[in-house]
Amino acid sequence: MIRISIDAMGGDHGPSVIIPGIQKVIERRPDARFLLFGHEDAVAPVLDRHPRVKAVSEFVHCEIAVRMDDKPSQALRHGRWKSSMWRAIEAVKKDEADVCVSAGNTGALMAMSKFCLRTMASIERPAIAAIWPTMRGESVVLDVGATIGADAHQLIDFSILGAAMARALFQLDRPTVGLLNVGVEEIKGQEDVREAGRMLREANLETMNYHGFVEGDDIGKGSVDVVVTEGFSGNIALKSAEGTAKQLAEYLRSAMSRTIMARIGYIFARDAFARLREKMDVRKINGGIFLGLNGIVVKSHGGTDDEGFAAAVELGYDMVRNRLIDKIKADFDRFHAGRAAGNRAPEAADREQI
Repeated sequence: MIRISIDAMGGDHGPSVIIPGIQKVIERRPDARFLLFGHEDAVAPVLDRHPRVKAVSEFVHCEIAVRMDDKPSQALRHGRWKSSMWRAIEAVKKDEADVCVSAGNTGALMAMSKFCLRTMASIERPAIAAIWPTMRGESVVLDVGATIGADAHQLIDFSILGAAMARALFQLDRPTVGLLNVGVEEIKGQEDVREAGRMLREANLETMNYHGFVEGDDIGKGSVDVVVTEGFSGNIALKSAEGTAKQLAEYLRSAMSRTIMARIGYIFARDAFARLREKMDVRKINGGIFLGLNGIVVKSHGGTDDEGFAAAVELGYDMVRNRLIDKIKADFDRFHAGRAAGNRAPEAADREQI
């Protein structure tokens, strides 16, 4: 049984989308159980219309809902202890839930998650990881907005976190990892990126296969299983890809309705267009995971519909089922043990010479 805590007041639509989204989850994940946090006046009427959700859920009334335009500092000051967002995160800390899912304010969710769950001992800053559709299938891309800028050590942390997520999500033994750069040559890019690449090559980690530098077009190609970058460029890449998908869909819709012959052609190619629409449906990959915390938190897109919210919940479900946190802890223990052994080797050589 996977226990999932839900901020039922999050997002642009609140319970009217979240509860129907949970309905879709329980049809596909019958062993999921839910702990819902929200204002009773808003949640109870919708919950009454979905008896299957009500049967597998426990509802907790909360007086405050974090608004989408609240600053993270405001949310922390006024939303702690009483808000649906804080209570949903706290349920993971108290081991009342295995994962928290919210479509609410991203900055507030990250701030509350860091304050409540804390980062793992060996990790300096958390990252948001997203699933990216590619020509080969899917890849993990991080960071897509948690941090602006990252030094070499933080990029290595992101690489280990992303590789652990890829192993949990795609069932890979050694996922390929690439650092996003302005070119694939080792002399290109910022010093921090080049240094991170050098350290990853020398580390030769058992949990990943370091591919080297990748460029922007490699993300869509699926050249690697995990693309690592800092949050500014990662967030721009993510929003650009989402905008491009919507732009292409609108171009196709316009072209297919322009003339009688185009409409007839659409009828004959209807199955092909259906497969294309399915492939370009951003709802299917909705959900970003906050990696590096002592618990799993999933951020759903605030404007998504019930199908998109269900995808975010199922992503959190899969990460719990595949023991993401255990994989991350084991990978970092292995990495730091290897570094300690590497540091001791030169010291031993020096003692022998003496």
